[in-house]
Amino acid sequence: MNELQVALIAIGAAGVAGVWGYNKWQERRQGRIAETVFRRGGQRDVLLGEAAGGGEVEARPESTERHEPEFDVAADERGAMIEAPLPESLADEIADCVVRIDFAEPVPAPGLWASQSRWAGGIGKPMSWLALDENSGHWRQLSAHDAGRYKSVCAALQLADRQGAVSDGDVSAFLDGVWELARQCSGKCAIPKHDDVLMTARSLDEFCASVDLQLGVNIVGANEPLAGHQLRQLAEEAGLRLLGDGAFHAQDGTGLTRFTLANIGAELFDPASLDSLATHGVTLSMDVPRVPDGPAAFDALIALARPLTDALGGILVDSQGNPLTTEMIAGIRSKIAEIQGKMAHREIVAGTQRALRLFS
Repeated sequence: MNELQVALIAIGAAGVAGVWGYNKWQERRQGRIAETVFRRGGQRDVLLGEAAGGGEVEARPESTERHEPEFDVAADERGAMIEAPLPESLADEIADCVVRIDFAEPVPAPGLWASQSRWAGGIGKPMSWLALDENSGHWRQLSAHDAGRYKSVCAALQLADRQGAVSDGDVSAFLDGVWELARQCSGKCAIPKHDDVLMTARSLDEFCASVDLQLGVNIVGANEPLAGHQLRQLAEEAGLRLLGDGAFHAQDGTGLTRFTLANIGAELFDPASLDSLATHGVTLSMDVPRVPDGPAAFDALIALARPLTDALGGILVDSQGNPLTTEMIAGIRSKIAEIQGKMAHREIVAGTQRALRLFS
């Protein structure tokens, strides 16, 4: 073998060694990257329950303890969840438990409605479904007749009303139902903890009960009955309207009732027979949490009570029959202002949609 052949063999061997060494370096590099990814992994697939770094499915532990359903949602996705305001008359973060679901692809509304109808009908508190109209950027209420397709929906369960806080069973049915709907439609959502929702509902109900004042003052002890036509005249001059519930209503510009005037007896005021009616007393009532600017509304109530008292030849008394003095009237007005101040501090402003729903 001459010197040229020896040199060529050496060069070839060096090239093979170089290629082998480069391949081994690439393998080690990829191995380190994979190891880093697996160390940082461990996140479960929100739909399939799979670990991000492998093919194993995490089994739910066998236990009698109830495990709350949850989807993990990234921080940037949570930020997108507040991109459009919800209509307060249907859903808000104080009066309701609100859960938003975001789908990978638009989902037909009829399918959503059919899915929720299997469990939502048994819930004892008001519940709303809303869908985000991507064309207008506004939320709209879903119904059985909606034929649209939506990528984002919200479910809202009212936490309390005048019948009390939402029940433990209703909270469970709501959270489990929303979780299952999201799973069926490949959606992402963040399910709150059952106990947290229940605690919030009970705290809200306790507060509402503490400020729930429905006051009434009576005009009684008439020497002569008040004729119905005279009562109608006094009420209409004060701007009151006789409505279908058999009472005169003092309403604001939006149609919200500030206070009512009703017969003190069992007989309701009826437009057809009112002129022939004779009554010995009337009741003026005000639902404080449902009235904007309660002190001003109470002033208007008292302003009507005075001519009615004179016309009846009677006296103005509270619901226990105690004559109302000037000092007592001032005390009631102050109490109304105090209650509505507490409500505003709790972000439940009297007369707003939020207050009307909670005090219904």
